Amino acid sequence: MIVDRASEVGSSWRCHYDRLHLHSDRDRSTLPYLSFPAGTPRYPSREQVIEYLELYARHFELAPHFNEEVRTVRPGNPGWTVTTSASVYQSRQVVVATGCNAVPYVPRWRGQERFRGRILHSSEYRSGESFRGHSVLVVGLGNSGGEIAVDLHEHGARVAMAVRGPVNIIPREVFGVPILAISIALSRLPARLADALAAPLVRLIIGDITKLGFRKLPMGPFTQIKTRTRIPLIDVGTVKLVREGHIQVLGDIREIGETEITFDDGRSREFDAVVAATGFRPGSDFLLAPQSDLLGGETKSGLHYCGFVVSPTGMLREIGVEAQRVADEITRL
Repeated sequence: MIVDRASEVGSSWRCHYDRLHLHSDRDRSTLPYLSFPAGTPRYPSREQVIEYLELYARHFELAPHFNEEVRTVRPGNPGWTVTTSASVYQSRQVVVATGCNAVPYVPRWRGQERFRGRILHSSEYRSGESFRGHSVLVVGLGNSGGEIAVDLHEHGARVAMAVRGPVNIIPREVFGVPILAISIALSRLPARLADALAAPLVRLIIGDITKLGFRKLPMGPFTQIKTRTRIPLIDVGTVKLVREGHIQVLGDIREIGETEITFDDGRSREFDAVVAATGFRPGSDFLLAPQSDLLGGETKSGLHYCGFVVSPTGMLREIGVEAQRVADEITRL
């Protein structure tokens, strides 16, 4: 039995911005036992991912209980008692697959209540069309922020990015080979060794990012993922636009005024809108298990987690691996 607070399959993908494509390649982004349809491009679009998830549900005859939100998960006798907005269920096994991106995170900035423009989270952003001719600040250099900045430029906006701290940037492909294929091969090595082997290729393709106004993390992308559970920016054109002067790189926000935003280096600039590409939180307050266990992907007495491990081998691929492991654990009981 599957319960889902949304009203249809793939609801989170339906809410993403129009330009979104997978940053991981098609062949390494499938769920278990079913590939993307023939003819799907190497990096599927948002619409193609939705179509794939719909196909997946039909193929395996999955029929979620939609519009049903889980309120609590508590130990039962035996197993677990799950209370939802519609019912109460008793089960020996519970799989929590709500993922890391359940609740948008929007920081508070000093003075933002005075801002006359629009402040929106990346989850509310759809297209750059409504920002044509406007000056827009994108906050954050994650994969959403990087692609949204490109989309805004392509729709005629004047774009700047607020980047708070040091970053890693990696290419989507290395000489035609998807970066995920290389990451999977190197992931078997210690993180620091993998970073050392990958560094010359990354520098050859991306270049010296410090010359573009970014600060470089003192650790490589594998170490970053392992120690900070954060994916580096997989570049889909952002670096090129920064290099050409179409996207300006600024620092952290110090204060927001009516039309001006002041940054940590003292510079001020006027903006019409702010897009906060500042990420998400798991939003798993209904769980009994502590957050640290959830993020670590542990299994406790019939309570399983899937989709919470940040991996250098691709999130969708990792979800497929975890799903098969959880299924094996349950069926062995």
